[in-house]
Amino acid sequence: MAHVDVRGASPASVAADVLALPLFEEEVKAGGGALGELDARLGGHLLAAIRAEAFAGKAETTLTLPTLGKLPAGRVLLVGLGSSGRLGSAEALRVAAGVAARAGARAGAKLLAIVVPPALELGPAVRAATEGALLGAYRFDRYLSAKKPARPEKLWVVVPRGQERTAAAREEAGLGAAVAQAVAWARDLVNEPPMVCTPSHLARAAQEVAKETGLKVEVRGPREIAALRMGMFQGVTRGSAEEPRLVKLSWLPRGAAGKKAPLVLVGKAITFDSGGLSLKPTESMVTMNSDMAGSAAVMATMKVVARLEPAFPVHAVFGACENMPGGRAYKPSDVLRAYNGKTVQVTNTDAEGRLVLGDVLAWAADTLAPAGMVDVATLTGACVVALGNGIVGAMGPDGPVIDGVLAAARRSGEELWRLPLHESVRDNLKSDVADMKNSGERWGSALSAGLFLQEFTGGVPWAHLDIAGPSHTGKERGYWSKGGTGVPVRTLVELVRGWKA
Repeated sequence: MAHVDVRGASPASVAADVLALPLFEEEVKAGGGALGELDARLGGHLLAAIRAEAFAGKAETTLTLPTLGKLPAGRVLLVGLGSSGRLGSAEALRVAAGVAARAGARAGAKLLAIVVPPALELGPAVRAATEGALLGAYRFDRYLSAKKPARPEKLWVVVPRGQERTAAAREEAGLGAAVAQAVAWARDLVNEPPMVCTPSHLARAAQEVAKETGLKVEVRGPREIAALRMGMFQGVTRGSAEEPRLVKLSWLPRGAAGKKAPLVLVGKAITFDSGGLSLKPTESMVTMNSDMAGSAAVMATMKVVARLEPAFPVHAVFGACENMPGGRAYKPSDVLRAYNGKTVQVTNTDAEGRLVLGDVLAWAADTLAPAGMVDVATLTGACVVALGNGIVGAMGPDGPVIDGVLAAARRSGEELWRLPLHESVRDNLKSDVADMKNSGERWGSALSAGLFLQEFTGGVPWAHLDIAGPSHTGKERGYWSKGGTGVPVRTLVELVRGWKA
């Protein structure tokens, strides 16, 4: 992770290996401001290159020009922000900063400087530039014999002179670096092969977070899970040789604040999902090491929560296991009894995440008395069909939790879209032999999965985030690298920051 510093300077005076100048399309057309100043110092060659290369400032496009000693910076990198009305300006800058970081790495830059557009609000822009650059520079290469080019060692976020000393600039840069570090940590967990990232590995990761941050952690094994009568959780884990773990990672403020009703974050933690006896095809299994991305996200959020020190308790909980087709595996037509006493007929062993989540939600609602709960899960392919690979599906009854999540997503720049929990879809869950079944017809199946989870929330205000699409990507774009993305850590951090206890 590069060292971050906020520098107050004019772009033309910055001595960096690569000086990145993010530009909206309208700024490229106008040719003034910092662009005009740099062009003048370069003898008109910068605008000439823009014309020759037809650089128009479209989102994620770049143009690089060596300065040949005419500027303190070795190279000028223009990065397109797109139209100023295309999307939130802070998010556009975050994307551009990610592109700049990768371009800087390819150029072998040790020091990358990114200029914050002066028209943007200072604090959010500094944070966006910091997050975008650090996340754009991320890579998971620990198993590669031939390493990729080194990432920049230093990041300068350049603001107008004098503004570098403001609290907004310093605090937002620090928060942006902390969030980016947490997201990168979540990406590392998601990208690990399933032979490494087992349920016990996830539990150890939580213990390491607790040791590093001073958070409290509790880890329960198979006997304790059985004693809690989590029948759905136990059913899913039966086919695997890996033992399950039930984990709780907690921020508990001192004094009266510690007695407030907590906010609880629940993550899906299936460390490998073969589909069980309802076996997935091979091509669908390749990325199933990422089926624990929800647990990685809630744990990573807790790393930032420890820094924020909110005046109310926050817990991250997850039940970790594998879903495998062993000789003791649970079977279609089995009936499982949940922690809250409800019975569930299994119709598809590949609808396992909701079973584990249901038990963990019911246990958290019963034992922690939360003010609100949010679960994060790579739950349904149907949500990907509905929203694509880049958008989180958000569900939940009207109230402070779903409202808080949607508002937090807008502040963070992550894409969420609310889907309805419509009663007409509940028929998908009707069973003739049990209180409900775990899967029904495919139509509306993302919604019926949400309705299934709602049965285990105990009436606690709750929201469900289906991250099956954006938890993992096969394309490098913006500040996303191939593999795990760390979605929705940024949204959860903003939820905690804005939560009214």
